[in-house]
Amino acid sequence: MNETLSRSHAAALDATDPLGHLRDAFVFPQHNGADQTYLVGNSLGLQPRQARAMVQEVLDQWGALAVEGHFTGPTQWLTYHQLVRTPLAQVVGALPSEVVAMNTLSVNLHLMMVSFYRPTRERPAILIEAGAFPSDRHAVESQIRFHGFDPANDLIEVEADAADGTISTAAIERAIADHGPRLALVLWPGIQYRTGQAFALGEIARLAHAQGAVAGFDLAHAVGNLPLSLHDDGADFAVWCHYKYLNAGPGAVGGCFVHERHAHNEYPRFAGWWGHEQHSRFQMGPRFVPTPGAEGWQLSNPPILALAPLRASLALFEQAGMPALRRKSEQLTGHLEQLIHTRVPQLLQIVTPAEPERRGCQLSLRVIGGRERGRALFEYLHAAGVLGDWREPDVIRISPVPLYNHFADLHRFVEVVEAWAGTANA
Repeated sequence: MNETLSRSHAAALDATDPLGHLRDAFVFPQHNGADQTYLVGNSLGLQPRQARAMVQEVLDQWGALAVEGHFTGPTQWLTYHQLVRTPLAQVVGALPSEVVAMNTLSVNLHLMMVSFYRPTRERPAILIEAGAFPSDRHAVESQIRFHGFDPANDLIEVEADAADGTISTAAIERAIADHGPRLALVLWPGIQYRTGQAFALGEIARLAHAQGAVAGFDLAHAVGNLPLSLHDDGADFAVWCHYKYLNAGPGAVGGCFVHERHAHNEYPRFAGWWGHEQHSRFQMGPRFVPTPGAEGWQLSNPPILALAPLRASLALFEQAGMPALRRKSEQLTGHLEQLIHTRVPQLLQIVTPAEPERRGCQLSLRVIGGRERGRALFEYLHAAGVLGDWREPDVIRISPVPLYNHFADLHRFVEVVEAWAGTANA
C-alpha cells in the first residue's frame, strides 16, 4: 500500500493537524464505549461542548431576571440576535447588516420570495435544478400557484447532463439563456444535496442578472462547509440552516442574507414587529418602518434558547477561520477519495465531482451492484458505529467535517466497508 494511505500516516497527519484540538470541543455519540465514527455532519452537526453552557446562561437569566432579561447585561435578549451577526457574516462573506439568524430555512425562503419573486404575465418563471431538495421544490411550486401561474409551465428544472448526475455550468448557462425573457427568479443551491456538487454562485448570479432575473441561493449544504462570498458574488438573497455544518442543534434557527443594495428598497414583504426599526419598535405605532438590511425581514422575537448553541459554534469558526477549515476539508475529502479508489474501487462509485473546487466535505457514494447492496452496506456501517446517511434512491453520503473529524475516521470507514465486502462475498 502507498505509505501516504497507511494508518500510520493518518495518525501522523492527525498528530500534526493544527485544527486537531477542536475535536475535543464537541460531544461524540458513543458506540461500544468509544466515540462513534461520525461522518454525517452534512445532516446534523455534533454538539459543541459550550452549547450547554450557552443555553444554561439563558435559562439562568430567565430564572433570575424574568422579563428584565430583555434589557439587562451584555447578552440581553433585545439584541441577542446581534451577537451572532458579525461571525455569521464572516462565514458567508457578507456585511453584518446583510445577515440575520431567524426562523427556519423554508420559512425564510418563502419570506424572500414574497419580496423577490414578483412574477408578471411576461416573466413568471422560476428556474431550479432537477431533483432539488423537496422543501425547496414545494416552496417554489406553491409560490407559483399562489401568484396564479402554473408550475407545469413556469417551474423550469435543469436536468443533469453528466453520467454521474451532476450539472455542468454550460447546462445552467444554456437554461438561463433559453428561458431568460420569462425568468423572474433563479433559485440555485450552493451544493446539491444528493450529489454533493458545488456551484460557482457568482457566475450563476451574473447569468441571472444579465437576463433581468433575481438570483437567490439555498446554502443549506454550503454554509460552514465552503468559503462563501455572497456580497461580492452579488446574490440578491440567500437562505440556509444552521443544524448541519454550523452545529446549532436539531431544528436550529435558520439564516438569511439580503444584499445591501436592497437595504432601503420598498419591497413588498410579510412584516412583523421585530423587523421594525429598533429605536421606535416599542412605541407600538401602527406604521411599519423596516430596519435597513436583512434584519428588516424579521417577524417575531428571536428564539433566544435556539440562538445560544449557534453562538457556541460560531465561536469555534472564529477561532479556526474558514481558510484553515477549507484547507483541512480538502485534505480530508481528498484522502477519503484516494482510499476509496485504492482499496474499494470495486465496491464504491463516487458520484461527487473530483475537482476540489466543485465539492465540499461530502462524497456521495453508490454501491456497485444496486440499491439492495447499498442498503445492506449502509446498515452494516451503522451497526459497526460508522455513521453516514442514506438518500434515495441509492446514495450513501459520507462527509468528513474539518472541525471534528480526523484522518483516522476515514480509515475506519474504509476498513468497515472492506469487512462488509468479506461477509457479503463469503
